[in-house]
Amino acid sequence: MLKLSDGFQKKFYGVCAVAAYCWCFVFFAPALREIPAGVAYAIWAGAGIAIVTLFGRFAFKQALRPLQYMFIFLIIIGAIGLNLTTPMIGS
Repeated sequence: MLKLSDGFQKKFYGVCAVAAYCWCFVFFAPALREIPAGVAYAIWAGAGIAIVTLFGRFAFKQALRPLQYMFIFLIIIGAIGLNLTTPMIGS
């Protein structure tokens, strides 16, 4: 939505972007009860990178080089590894 907002020149897409960020926090905040903040943020950021990359690839036809895909894959592996090796709060 931020890309479509053209630097917030197109108000509808700008409002949608802000609403989407707020919606993300609705789901992120409860996760912080169970997962340490640093790990939760790393997982959230990694997932966001992967999702935005895929969306950009298919919706905006943005190409990446194979090496770039490999590094995004490593980010995803890191987020999964953090999730699997982090004890939940209160456990």
